[in-house]
Amino acid sequence: MIPTLSLRSPLRPVPRPSLRLLLAALCVFALSACGINSVPTAEEAAKARWADVEAQYQRRADLVGNLVATVKGAARHEQETLTQVTEARARATSVQVSADDLGDPAKVAQFAQAQGALSQSLGRLLATVEAYPDLKANQNFLDLQSQLEGTENRISTAIIKYNEAVQSYNTLVRTFPSMIGATVRGAKPMTPYKATATNAQEAPKVDFGG
Repeated sequence: MIPTLSLRSPLRPVPRPSLRLLLAALCVFALSACGINSVPTAEEAAKARWADVEAQYQRRADLVGNLVATVKGAARHEQETLTQVTEARARATSVQVSADDLGDPAKVAQFAQAQGALSQSLGRLLATVEAYPDLKANQNFLDLQSQLEGTENRISTAIIKYNEAVQSYNTLVRTFPSMIGATVRGAKPMTPYKATATNAQEAPKVDFGG
């Protein structure tokens, strides 16, 4: 009897080293898809943007302190307004939101309210300047005008960038499959920064020109 020849090649088992490499590659891909790397990267980006927001608000607080000192010498009759600004500045600088607190809407709102109150009192102080022509011509006062204008613009820019970073991070935390990695890390959504009604509607208009 003539033996039958098979035209099919026998299946060769995948060598163990190649199998290990294949499994490792699949694990890396799965972990990446699950947000193991992207979630913490987005989280750190949002925290860095928040640090920029805090830095600009602190810069404004420093300028307000200089502003009050300048006005005291030329507008002694505005003591009540000066006191209100000083107290609002103290409250604004005492309310701190750490990077770990960004997931707490109440703390972020408290920070925004304190900054809004300072904006409101600063706006009232600047309105009184119109009654003091000599003060409006003071070079130190004019320098503060320029610095405050720049700082207010940088605050707005920093807030926009922070909110954009938070939106990107929150999208990863809340959507599949990256939400798997977020859950593993215990990552929570962050709170966007919303200016209070006071902050948005009564932000100081820094203009000492005649």
